[in-house]
Amino acid sequence: MSRPSFSPNLRAVLPAALALALGACASTGPAFSQDVPPAELPDTQAPTYADLVTMAMAADTVAIVAVEDQIVFPEDRAPDVPPSHVRLYIESLTQNLLAGPQAVGAQLAYVVDQRRDADGDVPDLEGRQFLVFGDLSQSQPGALQLLSSDSMLPAGPRIEARVRQVLTQISAADVPPAVTGLRDVISVPGNLAGESETQMFVETDTGAPVSLSVIRRPGMAPQWGVSLGELVDASAEPAQRDTLIWYRLACFLPRDLPADSFLQRDRASQDQARADYAYILSELGPCERRLT
Repeated sequence: MSRPSFSPNLRAVLPAALALALGACASTGPAFSQDVPPAELPDTQAPTYADLVTMAMAADTVAIVAVEDQIVFPEDRAPDVPPSHVRLYIESLTQNLLAGPQAVGAQLAYVVDQRRDADGDVPDLEGRQFLVFGDLSQSQPGALQLLSSDSMLPAGPRIEARVRQVLTQISAADVPPAVTGLRDVISVPGNLAGESETQMFVETDTGAPVSLSVIRRPGMAPQWGVSLGELVDASAEPAQRDTLIWYRLACFLPRDLPADSFLQRDRASQDQARADYAYILSELGPCERRLT
């Protein structure tokens, strides 16, 4: 099978790639071993769920590509790149389009910053497959602007499956809205000592209703849940990890209840609401990120 040749139009992208590089190469990219082409990043370096959702929502194109050729930017054409790194113009072959606003051709070209290897040499990426997140150029067919150098990841079945799961979630009809704040917090004691119910209404970018509730009963662990609707659901379930509602809450809820969010002025009710909110945050866990 003969090696495919790239269109002269793609080669012509190189002089204009400096403009793309300023936005796409703000970060330095994951550290790839240059001795053995990595199948995938190890779990300790792999992107988190929050990373993948953030990149998938920001990019209009997600694809698996095979690097066919690389051209090193001269140092005078990449003055913002530190000596430990190198800026590369990459020509690649599209292996699989996971998401895109339009049909993507067989060739994609983009700019990326990479660490030099241990000897200071330019890493050899030719022949390797990568999963890339970026935006297609509106003026240059076949040109892709990466979100950042961190948005080029070694491809493999695990990362592809994770990204496909995320893309399915964000393309669903019932995607939860983005969280912008909290309001209308109320905590009501029950008839028994130690019994209470707290409700908190989440502000969203679309105005769609989202609410949180915590129910406490004597001798039982607190029960919390999230409701997506006008009414607070008494049987609401907690947000499960690696779901979009978990991402919205864990990554964007404020760390403390705003002072103006309380509907009650008595200290006891406010203290109970704060304790219940802290419980929700602890149950959600941290919004861990490695790349974004």
